[in-house]
Amino acid sequence: MLSDFGIILLAIILAAVAVLAVLGIAWMLRPAKPNDEKLTTYESGEDPIGNANVQFNIKFYTVALIFILFDVELVFLFPWATVFGSKQFIEDTNGLWGWFTLAEMCIFISILALGLAYVWANGYLDWVKPEYRTPKFKSKIPMNMYDQVNEKYADK
Repeated sequence: MLSDFGIILLAIILAAVAVLAVLGIAWMLRPAKPNDEKLTTYESGEDPIGNANVQFNIKFYTVALIFILFDVELVFLFPWATVFGSKQFIEDTNGLWGWFTLAEMCIFISILALGLAYVWANGYLDWVKPEYRTPKFKSKIPMNMYDQVNEKYADK
């Protein structure tokens, strides 16, 4: 007889085997006929312009992390608000629970407000356009050869 954890382990193993089986069947059935058109770079239906090695602005990650921080704050505030709003629960504790939870949430929100003030004061929320720098690469292939290849496939 399997324990509860054994059943979960068995389900995980069966799921992994099913995924590997589906991927294996797809690998065996798919055609492998690469050609020049399939090997070209694809950017949303447009021919790529310039070098694809462009630095990504780190501000996207900073804003995403700050958003997640305050989103998690709301996850903590919702259960507190539902318990704090329960008149019966507060009356059963003679009002002490209500003052304790109010003080606790004020401290919690104050810490988060201090964090937001720190992030804002250090300029992490300022959105500055990055300076675009083209990488310097010296190729032994002349540039007109690249132009010829681009013209050849531009008509297709």
